[in-house]
Amino acid sequence: MVLYTESLSAPASTSTCFDKGSYTVEKKNIPKSSSSTTPNPPLFLVYPKEKGTYPVILFLHGFSIPNTSYSDLFEFIASHGYIIVAPGQSLVGLLRGLCVFSAVGDVENAAETANWISENLQNAIPDDVSPDLENVALAGHSKGGKAAFALALGDVNTSLKFKALIGLDPVAGRDTSNRLEPKILNYIPQNFKIPMPIALIGTGLGDDGCCGCFPPAAPWGCNHPFFFNECKPPTCYFVAKDFGHMDMVDDWLVWLSGMFVCKTGKGSYVDMRRACGGIFVAFLKAYMFNDDEDLTAIVESPNSVAPIKLDPVLWLQS
Repeated sequence: MVLYTESLSAPASTSTCFDKGSYTVEKKNIPKSSSSTTPNPPLFLVYPKEKGTYPVILFLHGFSIPNTSYSDLFEFIASHGYIIVAPGQSLVGLLRGLCVFSAVGDVENAAETANWISENLQNAIPDDVSPDLENVALAGHSKGGKAAFALALGDVNTSLKFKALIGLDPVAGRDTSNRLEPKILNYIPQNFKIPMPIALIGTGLGDDGCCGCFPPAAPWGCNHPFFFNECKPPTCYFVAKDFGHMDMVDDWLVWLSGMFVCKTGKGSYVDMRRACGGIFVAFLKAYMFNDDEDLTAIVESPNSVAPIKLDPVLWLQS
């Protein structure tokens, strides 16, 4: 096993994954309809306009967060040549999430969307834009990050096989004694039986409360270091030290959540989204296409390459 940490020397090469990609991007909403081919949660698609075949990312939103509020992040990632499918929330799902402290429904909806991707995604996008179903990543933020881990652990079976998993500040529950069902954290090192590479992006302020009135959005004991502790290699781990749990969503929601929900950072939210998006791109290039140049540059000297401070940065390889 190899452990990489930040190097004080300059990287051998610079990374362009933090710059906007070369593809123009299209966005599309797919509402729930009476058609049996449409999954229950409404879908938000972001994809390149140019003709080609592109890897796919199934992205699961956080608790009561609109799937479209990740639009800026999705557009950045899609500009590098990725198709993003983000299931939303029905009113019934929203009410169930508020009343029932569980992520079981989120995992089931994610599996339904995964099956839709394998059977119907091509019908929802232009004919000359094709999904590469051999290269599909599973990702999620907050509660959606926890749901993504649960789906990767096989809590619900899907017809789609995932090649990589990315947790964006995942949250397992309110505290260690009130973890969301299905409970996946067991506080045992390298306990996750997940047969794919994993990347974790945490926030340094996620476990801070808001204005002394609200509990942390990503409480200690249920947040990113505890997910990382249970991951087996190969795993990458990045912490946006000066940013909060919602600082990667669109600006209007960062502002709103900072007023009422959770602590936000004082840096550029555009840079935070660039950092998260760039890590997505670098990690997926490494593990989908055997091109680890960008990922190596980030790991060897993150604060010479990334637009924000990343500390710690770890890369465990078997």
